[in-house]
Amino acid sequence: MKLVDFLRPEAVIAELAGDGPAAVLAELARPVAQAFRLEERRLVEVLLEREKLGSTGVGEGVAIPHAKVAGLPTLAASLGRSSRGVDFKAIDGRPTRLFLALFAPESAAGSHLKALARVSRLFKGPAFREALLGAPDAAAMWRLVQQEDARD
Repeated sequence: MKLVDFLRPEAVIAELAGDGPAAVLAELARPVAQAFRLEERRLVEVLLEREKLGSTGVGEGVAIPHAKVAGLPTLAASLGRSSRGVDFKAIDGRPTRLFLALFAPESAAGSHLKALARVSRLFKGPAFREALLGAPDAAAMWRLVQQEDARD
């Protein structure tokens, strides 16, 4: 499984405007809601419900908010970057700057877990994280994702 299988270029956000978790999650939900004609508010709600179970801020400046969504036909994701960082209650207590939101159909437990594993593996690499943080725009961020995905 590759990240480019469920992340579209138009779902890459070079600079998130939100300064808190709810605002960031809304921005991340928007391109997926538009692409699949789903209600943005509902996507935000399922992400917020998941965050209540424990922060998806995995540390090293990365968060991987994720949820299962009724009516979603396939895996979908959005990628966002915050230059200033957001307090996302990450496990290391540091601000979160890179966000990969993952949305899965309700019946897709296996592919949901595979996608989470893939995303986690990609974002473990410090060089990849730094490259994303230094990319000049969303198109460059997308190219970096494609390149990293092609490595293995």
